[in-house]
Amino acid sequence: MCRLETKTFKAKDILRSLRKDRSGNFAILAAVLTPVLLVAAGGAVDMSHAFAKKQELQEKMDAAVLAAVLKSDAKSQRQEVENFMSAVMPEETEDGNQIELNSATILTVSNNADGSLTGTFANKFKPSFLGLAGLNELDISVSSTAIADKADTGGPCIYVLGNQNQAVLINSGANVKAPKCGVDVHSTSNPAFIMNSGSTINTMRFCVKGTNYIKNGGTLTNLEVGCSVTSDPYAGTMPEPTVPSICTTSGTRDGQTQVMKPGVHCSTTFNGSPKITFEPGLHIIKGRMIINSGATVVAEGVTFYFPDVNSEIRANGGLTFTATAPTSGTYKGILMFENTSNASNASNKQQYIFNGSKGETLEGIIHLPNRDVVYNSTTNQTNKISMVVNTMIMNSANWQLEPYGSTGSGSAQTSVRLVR
Repeated sequence: MCRLETKTFKAKDILRSLRKDRSGNFAILAAVLTPVLLVAAGGAVDMSHAFAKKQELQEKMDAAVLAAVLKSDAKSQRQEVENFMSAVMPEETEDGNQIELNSATILTVSNNADGSLTGTFANKFKPSFLGLAGLNELDISVSSTAIADKADTGGPCIYVLGNQNQAVLINSGANVKAPKCGVDVHSTSNPAFIMNSGSTINTMRFCVKGTNYIKNGGTLTNLEVGCSVTSDPYAGTMPEPTVPSICTTSGTRDGQTQVMKPGVHCSTTFNGSPKITFEPGLHIIKGRMIINSGATVVAEGVTFYFPDVNSEIRANGGLTFTATAPTSGTYKGILMFENTSNASNASNKQQYIFNGSKGETLEGIIHLPNRDVVYNSTTNQTNKISMVVNTMIMNSANWQLEPYGSTGSGSAQTSVRLVR
């Protein structure tokens, strides 16, 4: 009996010993695997955070290049991208150094041959757990490319508002080239317009609200009759100034060089064939300003205002005329306009003649809805204008036109899109 008990005791001891050995093995294995599992789980969290950060940066870069591609120069484009990306960056790194977005190693903005703009951003992401495995930084980079598409819609460069016979007369020798914009004729009279032989009108669209016209020859592309015309886009929007009672200049002016300061010019005549420079600003033409043949006129950053229908600039032919509207301020984009708030002007429409026969360059909005415009001019380069008139006669004129900016006829629309 005793021998049997001794044998049983030894069997229990052996079993207990085996169990103790297995517990020790598990503890060792757990000690080895715990850091690995911690790094794996923490690494998944780090990667998730890194991916979220990359998505945030990508969305910001997409928005940045879409906005920047509309800017006119490379410096402004880069500044726009920096403005966007700075919003998602800390002011300092962990070691206290300032983050410099203007560094080419962090942010690059480049123009491409097709007109698109590419922004690339590269930076470091510091993980919380992967550092245990010796991985102290993760590289994050994003890139976006955007392009601006300008789609011509065939809108007008010229609005002819008068509803009367022969609202537009195209005489022999008239040559108008406007592939990016057109002419809208509001007349429904019979005939709404007359075109004579020996003339060429090549516009994106020649839209006539009426259906009756007379065409005696010549070439007229893209004619549409009975079509929907565009109303005057500037009606009631022009900031009409108060006209001072004192004239800045008046009467006859002699001399080969004339410098005109902004102000009121009353019934002024220039003798000889001078070079006349209008300084930037608002020039109010009160009465008739007469410029003799052979003169040269330079008016950059200038707005001409006519307080009544009897006020005008009258050139006697042989004129070289260069005029551009202001790019900022109250009269931004306005080259010429007249008083339309006084009903007597609308009921007493008058003729206005463009006689820059040697060469003319115009850029800006020309709002003369109470004028019957006669155009006898040759352009040295493309005129970027949006012109509103009552009626128009086109004589022997070589006229090249494009729409003036987004404040003009709306004939050019710009859309932006990501290309990659």
